[in-house]
Amino acid sequence: MKAIIIQGSSRRDGNTSKICDLFSINQSIDMLHLSDYQIGHFDYEFQNLEDDFHPLIQKLMHYPIWVFATPVYWYSMSGRTKVFLDRISDLLKIDKESGRKLRGKSLGLITCGSEAKLNKGFTIPFQLSAEYLGMDYLGDVHGWIENSEIPAQVMPEIEAYLQKILTILAS
Repeated sequence: MKAIIIQGSSRRDGNTSKICDLFSINQSIDMLHLSDYQIGHFDYEFQNLEDDFHPLIQKLMHYPIWVFATPVYWYSMSGRTKVFLDRISDLLKIDKESGRKLRGKSLGLITCGSEAKLNKGFTIPFQLSAEYLGMDYLGDVHGWIENSEIPAQVMPEIEAYLQKILTILAS
């Protein structure tokens, strides 16, 4: 079994990726970049069924652990991450079989911001989405970059979160 990081930054090699790379070095964790996919906004008339969302979901179904990684943009998740989460509504309306397959999977969160502290309430959409979908919320880890480097003080938290994921995969 493997986990996958769903990286939602607009910059493939930006600060969020620096943190994600610490996870994806491990052979048990894959990473994909939402910027590599054309995913339209949720549409109540489902006119964007030909985009990359549904094929991507089928690929993701093979992973028991989904870890979203997002930069903090204006006190919230990235637009790419939000669009992807919104499109999960497709799995509640027109692809219910895939939606049911989310039950029992785990969802985690990696964030990267310009400050050491994540603003209050940031993780709530991820926590509540996991709960609603029947997924186990694994918690989150927040990092930041100083002088192009991950500060030493955040490394123990990153390492603990990585170990948590690896322990679940091994069980």
